[in-house]
Amino acid sequence: MPVLIEDSVRREIEQLRRDINDYNYRYYVLDDPTIPDSEYDRLLRCLMQLEAEHPELVTQDSPTRRVGATPLSVFDQVVHRVPMLSLGNAFNDDEMRDFDRRVRSRLGRSDELEYACEPKLDGIAVSLIYAEGVLVQGATRGDGYNGEDITLNLRTISSIPLRLLGSGWPQLLEVRGEVYMPLHGFDELNRKARQTGGKVFMNPRNAAAGSLRQLDPSITAARPLEMCCYSVGQVEGGTLPDQHTEILQQLNRWGLRINQEMRRVQGVSACIHYYQNLQNKRDQLHYEIDGIVFKVNSRRLQDRLGFVSRAPRWAIAYKFPAQEEMTRLLNVEFQVGRTGAVTPVARLEPIFVGGVTVSNATLHNMDEVQRLGICIGDMVVVRRAGDVIPQIVRVVLENRPESASAIVLPKTCPVCGSAIVRSEQGAVARCSGGLYCPAQRKQAIKHFASRKAMDIDGLGDKLVDILVDEGLVDSVVALYQLKKEQVSKLERMGDKSAANLIQSLDKSRRVTLGCFIYALGIREVGETTAHNLANHFGNLHDLQNATHEQLIEIRDVGEIVAHHISEFFQQPHNQEIIRKLVPEQIILLNPAKIPEKMLPLKGQRWVLTGTLATMPRDEAKARLQVLGARVSSSVSARTDRLVAGPGAGSKLEKAQSLDVDIIDEPGFLRFLEQLEKL
Repeated sequence: MPVLIEDSVRREIEQLRRDINDYNYRYYVLDDPTIPDSEYDRLLRCLMQLEAEHPELVTQDSPTRRVGATPLSVFDQVVHRVPMLSLGNAFNDDEMRDFDRRVRSRLGRSDELEYACEPKLDGIAVSLIYAEGVLVQGATRGDGYNGEDITLNLRTISSIPLRLLGSGWPQLLEVRGEVYMPLHGFDELNRKARQTGGKVFMNPRNAAAGSLRQLDPSITAARPLEMCCYSVGQVEGGTLPDQHTEILQQLNRWGLRINQEMRRVQGVSACIHYYQNLQNKRDQLHYEIDGIVFKVNSRRLQDRLGFVSRAPRWAIAYKFPAQEEMTRLLNVEFQVGRTGAVTPVARLEPIFVGGVTVSNATLHNMDEVQRLGICIGDMVVVRRAGDVIPQIVRVVLENRPESASAIVLPKTCPVCGSAIVRSEQGAVARCSGGLYCPAQRKQAIKHFASRKAMDIDGLGDKLVDILVDEGLVDSVVALYQLKKEQVSKLERMGDKSAANLIQSLDKSRRVTLGCFIYALGIREVGETTAHNLANHFGNLHDLQNATHEQLIEIRDVGEIVAHHISEFFQQPHNQEIIRKLVPEQIILLNPAKIPEKMLPLKGQRWVLTGTLATMPRDEAKARLQVLGARVSSSVSARTDRLVAGPGAGSKLEKAQSLDVDIIDEPGFLRFLEQLEKL
């Protein structure tokens, strides 16, 4: 029986070694991890425990005797004269206290030790060699003994000085640190990749690794990488302070970045307190950390403590709860947002990740579903960083069951039954219910009431929320059926406020056709396009019945916008809303019949040039058009006035030569304010 047990353990150990070696290769060499770090840590700890219980089964090629993976063959190899070892891990306060107890026991100390505390950046460990203060070599950690020569790539990172500042540095100084990608840079990199069809990275660490292992340094230079140093290795021809924190401060004075969250504390209780503080602050940092590194601060004591086979005895990484975990995708449901966007939401087998139990995750859109190659029933890796909505970052294809089924976008809205539409150019699918769909109700009403639409003064976002939640308003039509008595009973709404709102609603019944078209919220129909439609057709009936060919003849209306307009007016729900607004005495003022008083700039030609600091150019153009002006892109003798913002060039010069009236931005804003009060 004992022989059978040992054979079983031997097979389990060998399988664990094969799995871990495969995961190491995918993680370090291919930059294509297939399992989350937490799963890897569990496998490694399991192997370490089995080897500790059965030392006769330990081999020199075990992953527990290694630090990393074989370096890439495309780079020259670099031998680390002082090995770059990894760290042991702690996953709870008790394990942290055990570490402190072991350290003090080996040193024969009963008093509290001083520790250096540093956030554990989630990036790539590198070594920098400075000779006489000049950077001569940069390398990856590799397997801890042999790394990859990536000097040219590291030289492109701005936070790595090519020459040390000041003086007093050793003749040869090896600085060790972490190259990482800040979160905003990571998000922007992936955003551009999705637009161009490039590689989308799964996390900042993966992005940093891929960026450093580029054969073309110009690609690395274009990536938003930073480097933060955390220790030294080889030192010749000079001395450094005994305290680890003082060494880092000295490196900082020589021009190297250190982490501003670094602290030194007394005793293990202070270490745990530091850990808790940084864990609470983690979501506010602009970079990712996956734990805290605690080091005995005295180098003299570090030397006494020494090393085990793969890690120093004087340091430990206290890991945060995993931000990635594996679970199964049980189903996909489609939710409709306030703008009509239809988003696939994954229903997951509940899993504890990032400090909370997660059962749902966003899939963003169908393009993301296709990119992931995901099916219902798949084992997936879920990532949750801080307060960010959990998301699926990859599929574990080797665990796909035979029963896995494809994810299919529904043809109709799950809320209102309207058709779901998706243009060939757009990734987002949308409900076409518009003004009718309950999921879009609040957003549609808020847009309808906005200043550039129906301009219902006093109907702000919070009041819209209350009116809808209280069941008083279920569409824009119901706004005009509100009674003063109903409104005055609402929270923070007395008789005067209620009377003012009813008065604003009555006033908004007389509106220009352009503002009304804009208020309908047709996709991609902004103010300018709405007023162009009004000017062209002159009435709502002709616009509703316009053909595609008629629509694309209008300025600012292309194929896509024309499609959105036709689709909007073809929807029975939208036709019903518009039809119901007529009995509410909505009077549309046709452009040709608008009193001259409402078009004080009618017949005038305006040109905008330079940069406007207070509003987008399109908004300035639309506000002029509402007042009757024609906005041109070029200056001529027929130009009546030029608005010149900072950076105005040739248009300003031409206007001056033609003696055109010129107005600056502050004057333009005062001018608009005066006219819009009329």
